[in-house]
Amino acid sequence: MSSRTNFNELLEVGAHFGHLKSKWNPAMAPFIYGEKNGIHIIDLNKTVAKIDEAANALKAIARSGRKILFVATKKQAKDIVAEKSKAVGMPYVTERWPGGMLTNFATIRKSVRRMGQIDKMATDGTFENISKRERLQLSREKDKLQINFGSIVDLTRLPAALFVVDIVKEHIAIAEAKRLNIPTFAIVDTNSNPNEVDYAIPANDDASTSISFIVDLMCKAAIEGFSERKLDKEVSIEEHDSKHESLNEAESLAEGAKVKGGKFKEEQSADGKKQPRRRSTVKR
Repeated sequence: MSSRTNFNELLEVGAHFGHLKSKWNPAMAPFIYGEKNGIHIIDLNKTVAKIDEAANALKAIARSGRKILFVATKKQAKDIVAEKSKAVGMPYVTERWPGGMLTNFATIRKSVRRMGQIDKMATDGTFENISKRERLQLSREKDKLQINFGSIVDLTRLPAALFVVDIVKEHIAIAEAKRLNIPTFAIVDTNSNPNEVDYAIPANDDASTSISFIVDLMCKAAIEGFSERKLDKEVSIEEHDSKHESLNEAESLAEGAKVKGGKFKEEQSADGKKQPRRRSTVKR
């Protein structure tokens, strides 16, 4: 997709609308084009450049086979992020951010395993041997765990990066990622500090159309990374097979030459006409 097309589409989805001038963060000054009716207007040319930069970085992470955690708990973003990240097989957090999600990851994994244990109890007959009250308590516990941790079941280790919508609301997630040196990507509006994240995309983080468009671009970049990773594996397998076949062929030729040479010597010996000359062992 060309930069100009990106610019026009960003304009159509309203990505250029910032917050009220009175709520701006001075650190966003380089990304502000101007002001209209008391609302800051974001410079979409810089948004396009930042989108390309972030997309390339996410693509590289996806190509390495690592996970990207999408975070968006605000009402207008949670459903969009959940749908799009689920489509590309990435973990996401769209309910309340659990404190220590990253810095206390081992405890979070215990909660995920607990959810799996309750599922197993429901299928192996354990539920039939406990009281109705206990079954109800376990079911409620599982439902609660499912809401909070169901979307990160496949996240068996710390993510390689975080993609966040609204860093003001998700400041705890950003702080945990920074503490662990995990790269952060985010849609940053005019009321935010872009220096808080590694890859800031200046854009409207309140309009669902703007959020959907940018998250979709990031997911497409991840898909490209997955595709290239798959292609790299196929090429690697083909090269390995080709090398193995060449080695086998070389060994076969060498074995054939060895057998042929031995047969020739045997025929010469049996004929009696051309016996190989033996070196005398008698000392003169």
